[in-house]
Amino acid sequence: MSSQPPRSVLNVLLAAVRATAQPMALAIALGFGATAANAQTYGIATMQQATLNHTTGSAIAKVLKEKGGLNFLVQPTAGETTLIPMVGRNEAELGIANIAEVVNVTRGTGAGQQPDLRLVGTIHALRVAFFVRKDSDLKTIADLKGKRVTAGYSAMRTIDTIVHAMLATAGLTIGEVKPVPVPNVLRGADDFLGGSADTFMFAFGAAKVREVDASVGGVRALEIPEAGMAASRKIFQYGYLSEVSPGPVFVGVPAKMKVYSYDNMLFTNAKVSDDLVYKIIETMENSKAELVAVQPALREFSAAALYKQYDIPYHPGALKYFKDKGLQPKALE
Repeated sequence: MSSQPPRSVLNVLLAAVRATAQPMALAIALGFGATAANAQTYGIATMQQATLNHTTGSAIAKVLKEKGGLNFLVQPTAGETTLIPMVGRNEAELGIANIAEVVNVTRGTGAGQQPDLRLVGTIHALRVAFFVRKDSDLKTIADLKGKRVTAGYSAMRTIDTIVHAMLATAGLTIGEVKPVPVPNVLRGADDFLGGSADTFMFAFGAAKVREVDASVGGVRALEIPEAGMAASRKIFQYGYLSEVSPGPVFVGVPAKMKVYSYDNMLFTNAKVSDDLVYKIIETMENSKAELVAVQPALREFSAAALYKQYDIPYHPGALKYFKDKGLQPKALE
């Protein structure tokens, strides 16, 4: 006699197993899906370590992860000409670059254009200077005539525009100085350290400026003549002067002075979800103290300050946030 149960009994047992297994399988699948969603990693493309933008990106990534539950990782690159296309191809969800670079790739046509780039907004002013040794005889931009000035910036092409605009404040052209070709601002600082240049251009607040300052016994920022800004804006329309005072961020500033400034932008890709962009702004707005603890330059950050009248498309998620909070675009400087 067979010890197996009748076939009818087996069928009942199999049906029961299937009925139980399907919800279990669904629950397991949903569990894996939730885990995968929670573990999703996002990228924020920045310049190299020791630059102002890398520190800014690190501050934003830290806050988004710790306060927003968004696993953002900083992706340092050689410069804006590398990082902007990464965001344009949606290989990184966020990027940080100056307005000169962003304008350059969102207008016109050609291989270098990034039609899917969308603004989140202005995160803080980018204040820059030509730095010289503290004991140098060079005092103003006009004193750079005939001197060795870092230029070229093959990995940061629009920085040359800024250099030309800053020289123009003193009525100088690039032909009246001795250009020292460099790929990026870090190399420019290194060439200055090595004695190959009489000055270097860099952003205030960057770790590299503090490094150079400590290495050469002090640096000093050259003064910008306000009367020269009209000529400067013929080269770069978005530049303006802002006042700074001596302090830890403003290395090389011996007394209250005005320095060349333009906006630093946070941007994303059109394919990034509206909800994600909305949450990014909301988290940053609610965590300003934590942002400033890592990057003092973000003292200027606010959701209201993000929204300026740039004729570059904003991401719909950002526009929804601005509308929900009743924010209007601010006029440019």
